[in-house]
This record gives sequence, C-alpha cells and structure tokens, in this order.
Amino acid sequence: MSDAFCPDCKSQTEVVFDHSAGDTVCSECGLVLESHSIDETSEWRTFANESGDNDPVRVGGPTNPLLTDGGLSTVIAKPNGGSGEFLSSSLGRWQNRGSNPDRGLIVAFKTIATMSDRLGLVATIKDRANEIYKRVEDQKSSRGRNQDALLAACLYIACRQEDKPRTVKEICSVANGATKKEIGRAKEYIVKQLGLENGQSVEMGTIHAGDFMRRFCSNLGMNNQAVKAAQEAVQKSEEFDIRRSPISIAAAVIYIITQLSDDKKPLKDISVATGVAEGTIRNSYKDLYPHVSKIIPNWYAKEEDLKNLCSP
Repeated sequence: MSDAFCPDCKSQTEVVFDHSAGDTVCSECGLVLESHSIDETSEWRTFANESGDNDPVRVGGPTNPLLTDGGLSTVIAKPNGGSGEFLSSSLGRWQNRGSNPDRGLIVAFKTIATMSDRLGLVATIKDRANEIYKRVEDQKSSRGRNQDALLAACLYIACRQEDKPRTVKEICSVANGATKKEIGRAKEYIVKQLGLENGQSVEMGTIHAGDFMRRFCSNLGMNNQAVKAAQEAVQKSEEFDIRRSPISIAAAVIYIITQLSDDKKPLKDISVATGVAEGTIRNSYKDLYPHVSKIIPNWYAKEEDLKNLCSP
C-alpha cells in the first residue's frame, strides 16, 4: 500500500492496488481513484503449452539487422518434443522444404556465440564478429573454405578491433578442431577480402603485452600485489627495443615477477597459463634481463633481490 490524495476524504489516505482489475482504491471510503491502470512491472506467468514447462518467456529474441527478416521469422516447434511427429506434420515438412536465405548465417552466428561464451567475451565482440562474417559472406568468395577456421578468424579480428585481444591459441581452443595454421590463413583471407571491399587496409588494432597480463596472472592465481607489479613492469618494458612478441614479453615478465616473490611459479606452469613455449619464455627472459633493474618497480623488489635472479 501507498499514500495518495482522496478527493472524498480530502486528505492523504492509504490506497490499495487491485492488480486483477487495475484499480487504485482508497482504503478509507472505497473510492476508485484510478481505473484500468497498466502494470509496467515484469510479468512472470507461464504461457507454455505443456504444464511441465515452467519457462515464463513468451517473447522472441532481439532483432538482428544482419538477417534478411531481422531474425523475426517463425519456427514451428516440435509437438511434445517428438521428432517423429514433427516430421509427419505437414506444416513442419513445408517449413523444412522452404528455402531460408539466412539459414547459413543463423548457424554461423550460433557458432560464434558459442565460442564467445566459452571465452567469456562481451556481446560487442560477438556482434562485431557477426558483422565481419556477414561482410565476407556477402562477397560469395568463401565457398570451399574451412568454415570453423573462418568463424574463429572473425572472432580473433573482432577481439583485436575491440581492443580485447585473445591469442590465436586461445581462439583455437574453442574453434571446433580448426588448427592455428588454418585460423591464420583464414585471418589473412578475411583481411584481404575486407581490404578489397573498402579499398583500404583493415584496421586491426595494436597488441600490447599488457592486454594479456591480467588474464594470464589470473590463470596462475597470482596475488594482487604481484599482478600490479607485473602490469607496471610490462608497461616499462615497452620503453626498450625488445624484439619479441607481446605475448612472449608478458610471459617473461610474469616469470621474473614470480621468481622475486615467495610464491614462485615453475616455468612449465607459466607456459601452460600463457600458451607460450618454455624455450620462448627463456629466450625472452634473456632479452629482458639486462633491463630488469629499470623494468621491475622499486616498491616490489630491492636491488639486492634483483641480483639474486638467475642469470640467463
């Protein structure tokens, strides 16, 4: 109940809401202050055909501007969940026979959504990947190519363009069997096709070692102080001409930070968490070692601690 002004009582009185009739009634004199009001709160009644189905949702998904019908086409459901009855249904047969120009796109978008969910990516990256795939598909030149690699490459490019890069190895882990080599080829193909479409090179975004740092540290279970030190160290490393990939630099910095802490991590664990080979981490460590006194924050390690680091 809440208070409202009643013209009959000529004062503020408590009112009662009759949700079934949509009336607002004065609790003192019974006067209907408002009738047929609209309840704007969520409605959680069940509109399913089956009594055992408690799903309260009775609306479809959002519109998709990348599909011809906006994603609002009707799909005839299977009666009682039986596939045999559905195939015997004349309506179901006619719908299956009908040609849907977006059938391939719908399957591709579902695959991209599944990969995005497994990687924990935000909706903007998924939408960007869908858009990239649609642009490539519209050129009608991807027939015969590895579809899984193509979709994975779209997701990789979308991550780069949204400044949330993922390594090719991470993308490969959810790519339904596509190899790193196949994804790399698909990426080059997509970049080439989009470049021909726009008449200019595709902006991919710059990868920095810091883009991977927090995720790699989380995989290793490092504490907040070590994570902060690693992030500062990797930013300092960009001031030096270290000719290694950002992922390799990130892995080497993590190795240095963990060796300076009480919770030392084996090189094998760092390799698994970052996806960088142990030999590559060692070589990157050799390149970073001459600059370690300028890279590691003073508040994290003293000069005596740095001298105790193993020389490469």
